[in-house]
Order: sequence, then C-alpha cells, then structure tokens
Amino acid sequence: MKNIAFIINPVSGSKETQNTKKKLPKLIMQTLDTEQWLPNIVFTEYAGHATELAHQYARMGFDAVVAVGGDGTVNEVARGLRDTQTALGILPMGSGNGFARHLSIPMRANKALEMLNHSEPILVDYGLANGRVFVTTCGTGFDALIANHFAGSNKRGFATYFQDVVKDIFSYTPQNYHLIGDGFDVTHKAFLITFANANQWGNDAMIAPKASVQDGKMDIMMMSSHALLGGAGLALRLFAGSIDDSHFMNTIRAKEVTLEREEVAPFHIDGDPVEMEKDIHIKIVSDGLRVLVEKRF
Repeated sequence: MKNIAFIINPVSGSKETQNTKKKLPKLIMQTLDTEQWLPNIVFTEYAGHATELAHQYARMGFDAVVAVGGDGTVNEVARGLRDTQTALGILPMGSGNGFARHLSIPMRANKALEMLNHSEPILVDYGLANGRVFVTTCGTGFDALIANHFAGSNKRGFATYFQDVVKDIFSYTPQNYHLIGDGFDVTHKAFLITFANANQWGNDAMIAPKASVQDGKMDIMMMSSHALLGGAGLALRLFAGSIDDSHFMNTIRAKEVTLEREEVAPFHIDGDPVEMEKDIHIKIVSDGLRVLVEKRF
C-alpha cells in the first residue's frame, strides 16, 4: 500500500468546477485503486495552505500528494514537495491547467484518477524567479497585466481571460527589457516576455511549443513590440503550436538569466500575479520535482 494525499482547492476554476469538487471525495474512493493507494483527502482553507499541507505530507513520507485545482494550486503543492522523494499528482480542475496539459494528464477528473492507478513518477525541472517557485511559466508584460485583471475578476474560465485581453490589448504600451545570461546580453522592446519551463500558459495556448520540463533549461519567449501587426495570425499560431516560427517572436534557451526592467511592473508566476522587484534573476532547477504521469510500457 502506498500513501497518497489529495489537496483540494475549493475555489479554483469555474463555479461548475467548484461544485464538482464537493463530490470529489466520493469519486476518489470509487475510482482510485484502494488496493494500491491509501488515500487521505483534505480541502485547503486559505492561500498557502496547500504548501503547508504538502510539506507536512512529504515529511511524513507520503508516496504522492495530488494537487486538485489549477496551476496556482499545482504551484503551491510543488513548493511543498520540491527536492523531496514525494511525487506530485495532478487532478486538473482550474482555469488553464497548463502544467497538466503539458504532461498529457487527462482533463476529466475520473480519467485523471484512473491514470493514477497506472502511473509512474518522473523527474522534472522547476524554476525560481528571485527565489519564487514556478513550474509552468513566469513572465512580465501584457500577459502579466492580464493575470492581474483575471485574478481580480469574480468570473473564471477562458471567456473571462479573452475579454480581459480584448479590453486592454490596444492600449498597452510595450516596455524595454535587458536580459543577461551565459552567452547573451540583449536589450529588447517587447510586448511580453515569458520564461517557460513547460510549453504553455494554459488552455493549450502554447507560448513555447518546444519547451521541455526535462531539459534543464527554460525557453525565453520575447514577443515583439509590433506583435499587434500579427493580428489573428499570431493568435492562431499560439494555439497551433507554431508561434515560435513567427517573425514577431524571438527565443533564447538558457538555464538562468537576469531580467532588468525600466520600472517595477506586473509579473506573474504560473498565471498568478505577484509583487516582484524591478530586476529578477530566473533559473531552472534540474530534476527537482517528482511528478506522476501515465506509465510508459
């Protein structure tokens, strides 16, 4: 028997998703192979609670801790499990679910639970931005501004995100950024800059199509200040997985980088807005996190 904990964030995702979570304990007991797993189920009560719980379960020697929520919940649980032997599992029940999508974890709760019954742990990378953990992406610019607006909205889901984009996209002023790393020193006026461990923001919006969570590097995606000229074509490339081929995008691959900004501005970590210093050191920690994925035969 292996010990597994489910940390459920009751407020992530849409209202429909939140209602579904109330029924999750029953679904977990019905679907999970209880001859293999001994489950412990808990709901979070405040921001940061998932990190505290995950850290406790890791210290207790649990084999796995499952984050039930979106990328923010995954981030919190990962913070408590990084650099331990306890594996992270994911039941994607958030707004974007970027990390789960990158790892090909099923979006339906029952299918994700069934996957846990025949899963295996793999080692993946995570990132640090001025010491703050990210597992999917972090960044500054227009996407960080939208993350700010989205976090303050009473409504969740892709439709709300899209409305925020349409509202602000034509009034946003691109900024100058200076990036310094091993072998490069560039200044770039950009619409946004994303530091990608995984390949997407969420909802299959693949900002870094070739990013890998197992290569020890991040893909630094710099979108040109003239990106609006790309219009719908650029948006189509984002969801087709070919945005890196656009001449409106520049890519640098690196293990670490220092970002110097003209002023303090919005910044996001795994889609959640955070207060961050003007200058930010970002690096990848190789093989620092165990994650449960579909067993490869």
